[in-house]
Amino acid sequence: MKITVTDAASHWFQTEMGVVAGNGVRFYGKTYGKTAVHHGFSIGLARDDEPHRPIALVEKDGVNYYVNDRDDWFFKGYDLTVDFDAENDGPKYDYHPNQD
Repeated sequence: MKITVTDAASHWFQTEMGVVAGNGVRFYGKTYGKTAVHHGFSIGLARDDEPHRPIALVEKDGVNYYVNDRDDWFFKGYDLTVDFDAENDGPKYDYHPNQD
């Protein structure tokens, strides 16, 4: 799994969540909702500065964005691009099949 965070998304996380270099943002699967590839589940995020056995981690502007091993079930087979959605004033998520 690979995570990509765009410049616009990074700016949103810094502005809206107050993350700075050395902080972390964890993405995870949660019940209810839907994504382009999941029905009945949606993506969640949390400020979490301590990655625990990450299966994917990318640093952008000094902030670690990651997924822990316990959420492999949600992301298995996909790479994740996190971008900014101006219409909804928040992050948007695009899933791309990978070879995992």
